[in-house]
Amino acid sequence: MSAESQSGQIVRTRKGLVVALSLALVVPCVWHRHIEAGDLGSHVYNAWLAQLIEKGQAPGMYIARQWNNVLVDWLMLHCANLFGFAAAEKVVVSACVLIFFWGVFAFLSAVSGRPPWLLAPCIAMLAYGYSFNMGFLNYYVSLGLAALSLALLWKGKGARRIWGVLIVPFVILAHPLGLVWLAGVGLYVFLWTKLPRWWSSLLPVVAVLGLIAMRWYLAHRVKFPVAWSDTPPYVLNGADQLMLYRERYVWLAWAAVIFGVISFLLGLRASCGDDTFLKRLFLPAQLYAIAFCATALLPNDLRPSLYEGWIGLLVFRLTTVSAIFGLCVLACCKFSKWHLAGFSVIAVLFFGFLHQDTRDINVMESNAAKLFAGLPYGTRVIPTIVAPEDSRIEFIGHSLDRACIGHCFTYSNYEPSSGQFRVRAGKGSPIATDSADDSSDMESGAYEVQDTDPPLVQIYQCDVADWKRLCLHSLAVGDTTGRLGLHEAPEWNSGDPAK
Repeated sequence: MSAESQSGQIVRTRKGLVVALSLALVVPCVWHRHIEAGDLGSHVYNAWLAQLIEKGQAPGMYIARQWNNVLVDWLMLHCANLFGFAAAEKVVVSACVLIFFWGVFAFLSAVSGRPPWLLAPCIAMLAYGYSFNMGFLNYYVSLGLAALSLALLWKGKGARRIWGVLIVPFVILAHPLGLVWLAGVGLYVFLWTKLPRWWSSLLPVVAVLGLIAMRWYLAHRVKFPVAWSDTPPYVLNGADQLMLYRERYVWLAWAAVIFGVISFLLGLRASCGDDTFLKRLFLPAQLYAIAFCATALLPNDLRPSLYEGWIGLLVFRLTTVSAIFGLCVLACCKFSKWHLAGFSVIAVLFFGFLHQDTRDINVMESNAAKLFAGLPYGTRVIPTIVAPEDSRIEFIGHSLDRACIGHCFTYSNYEPSSGQFRVRAGKGSPIATDSADDSSDMESGAYEVQDTDPPLVQIYQCDVADWKRLCLHSLAVGDTTGRLGLHEAPEWNSGDPAK
């Protein structure tokens, strides 16, 4: 019996464990009234705008026809039409988490030749890591679907490979980076297995040289703005996906790295002389090394068009891929129950921290909802919210978009002006700005209100001792959105893990 068949048989005989794990995985999606995950609030709010556009109740707004970066938005809209927004959020995000977890689980199983049950705590933490908490859900689910497709194509035959191909259109609908990862890994594995041994050994060198060439081209030849990360490459090892709201996550991430390295070295020692193990380990180790080089060489932000928003935080997103390859390396090692116990302790601490920090953001969102409930319907609001000083999750203010549903319009809403989502703002829309630069300035506090703007109300943090307490202020022509509230300063920053 092949390794793939053995893996499938084990999964089928452990249906109870699969169900129990799946139920445990969605607990963070239901432990608060709302799921706090950065841009998720904007996704839910823009699904409401899409409803209004379809009813003709959103002047100046329209829905663009596009075939990528839309899957989660489609699901959110259609689920909301059936169940309402509160339930739709829970259903869609829970589905995304399960797709990501089991997609990565299947990929690790295909690479290592056995189901990685003992690494389940690590996959669960990654499922609720940086990419999730920033709310990059289309990107996030594209990786889960791509991982599942790769698992089916890796060593599958017949119907399995057909299913692997059928998943590809959904990867495209979710996010183009998922397709890039799927195609890149698929091509690399194909060449590595088909080329003569001497030629295949050059593949990692060719891949790294290609990344170096891309960096040089982006740094010297392109006309559009490109920004590079100043985070030391050693921080971006994949475990940085666990560095979230406070400094304590940094210590926890490094504890996971140290425990993982020790586990790997002990596994390597236990498998010494096992040629099968070394052969199985070689390919995922190459892929991890290439992914690590990619995060060190590629830009973090770029803006190919001055009329659209930035494509941002690329490197910080890509470390999700590094983490997946790192787990592939660990999955090839021989593990015992003490490895499971160690990773489980780290996971319990991680989810305990996550519960506390997302609860605080829920309190802030509830405070906003109470203030918005007293506004006349259709009031244009600009949130100017900054994250606590040691938080790496910058977009906590986007949860206030969701609090506006049914009451007000977030005039600074970044999605319509970015040109990267299906809900768009036309020139002079009274509901959302059509300028990506103005949207960014409004949120950051650098925008000066113009006489052509509609009446605007700012919601801001008005208590230095409690960042969750919010107040409203009517903006006058000439006011700047940064005059009131907490600001980015030495004690308030973006939470870069290297700082």
